[in-house]
Amino acid sequence: MAHSAAAAPSGTQEQGCPIRVEHDRRRRQFTVRLNGCHDRAVLLYEYVGKRTVDLQHTEVPDAYRGRGIAKHLAKAALDFVVEEDLKAHLTCWYIQKYVKENPLPQYLERVQP
Repeated sequence: MAHSAAAAPSGTQEQGCPIRVEHDRRRRQFTVRLNGCHDRAVLLYEYVGKRTVDLQHTEVPDAYRGRGIAKHLAKAALDFVVEEDLKAHLTCWYIQKYVKENPLPQYLERVQP
């Protein structure tokens, strides 16, 4: 499952390549490859119950911060929660901020305190 959108200039995105989020279910992470494949941004999660995930940590390399990359990771993770009809704990402060700024009903009804 890949989500893409227009990107701010950076590395491979300079040529107008969209930001592409990849989901590795086995490793329980969402990633965006930056500057070819050497750098990457990542969002990590864990299952904390049969139908509940904890969105734990989002990390974007310093050189790529402020370009909306974490926003794409957050959207992909929350869309996964919705599509799989899961509940989510939001340990990651950035995901908490993203939900506050994008209070979509399908996100809010799945977020657990």
